[in-house]
Amino acid sequence: MQLRYAMTGLVVALALAGCQRTAYDYSSSAGPAPLTAQPVPSVQGGQLPPPTGSSQFPAAPTTTAPMPGAQPGAMAANALDITKESMVGSWRVNGSCDMFLTLTNLGSGSRGGTRGCVGELTAMGSWEVAGKQVLLKDRSGNQLGSVYKTADNRFEGQTSTGQSISLSR
Repeated sequence: MQLRYAMTGLVVALALAGCQRTAYDYSSSAGPAPLTAQPVPSVQGGQLPPPTGSSQFPAAPTTTAPMPGAQPGAMAANALDITKESMVGSWRVNGSCDMFLTLTNLGSGSRGGTRGCVGELTAMGSWEVAGKQVLLKDRSGNQLGSVYKTADNRFEGQTSTGQSISLSR
């Protein structure tokens, strides 16, 4: 029986011998040396030379011609009836990005958004049905554009700057 106590004591002693304080003494190390500053060339100011060649940039348009059938009155005359419920879900915008429309209230409209779009549609935050058109709005409630139903699961319209929009499923 005493051997048992002796072995237990030996095991406890070995276990305690393996334990030691592992705190780090921060006062003994000075840390890395600071980096020396690199020389910077002086900055020069002056007028840039005029661009060479007129073909470097295209000429800015003087007027923006409306797209055929893009006037709200013309599209509304040919537009099909729509309901808010029929708009809910995912739509493909111009074949390149996605628009998601929900029935969750947001201001005067419903929550909506885009993924992968460029231009004005990146700011879309809400939408609403007004007559035969769907108004697309930013997060502040400003109108970004509108679309009209032209066929089953197909809408056509434009942004407030004249960029064409087509929605399809």
